[in-house]
Amino acid sequence: MRDFAIELLNSSARSEAADPGFRTRNRRPQPWAALLELCYARVGLPLPCLEKVGEEQIPQPYRKLLVHSMDLTPTLESFYHRTLGIFVLHRWRDGDTYRREVILRLAGDWQRVGYGAIRIELRHLPPASAARVLAEQVPFGSILQADGIPHLSWPQDFFRAEPDPHLRSMLGLRRNAGVYGRRNVLLDGSRRLLAEVVELLAPVAGHVTKRSRGRALSPVRNTADRHPEE
Repeated sequence: MRDFAIELLNSSARSEAADPGFRTRNRRPQPWAALLELCYARVGLPLPCLEKVGEEQIPQPYRKLLVHSMDLTPTLESFYHRTLGIFVLHRWRDGDTYRREVILRLAGDWQRVGYGAIRIELRHLPPASAARVLAEQVPFGSILQADGIPHLSWPQDFFRAEPDPHLRSMLGLRRNAGVYGRRNVLLDGSRRLLAEVVELLAPVAGHVTKRSRGRALSPVRNTADRHPEE
């Protein structure tokens, strides 16, 4: 797994070097994307171009996958008919506040279906569930579902991102087509914050967006995706 992470970051660096204007393009700070900005700051990069969009501006099937009050993990598992796994790129912990940068992938191979960052308030979870979070083996949504933790999924923002070299590397993109995501908050039964997450979807095979009409969007299956199981 370490080799996979190194290859992802090296790929991002190579793409950046090939695009000399990448670091200097104007990108205004987006407070609602602070979690994503943390991930970019870790590798010394500015955020990609992000544009807030309304629900009706998100094309299918991404609207179906993002615009709902459910957790993203079971939604994607239902869509792909596969269990999801995670690959943790980095984590930060400050007391009971735990943040991590992750790639969502299909279990059994390394096809990437999502990328993002999550902040989890461990003190609001049962001890066994918090331990499972720290074990970093399964997505947070899967833990909530398996452990029967009552919660509310409450999407706050939807957005479109113009993939930069780093994002293309994280999602395994071969085409420079826009991707869609959301910022979501998860509350427990007492309306305490369980988690905040910024999540972006990899393109789905056979679907095009208005801004990429005529170019098929498909998840990448490259040599990095065929990494052996941990």
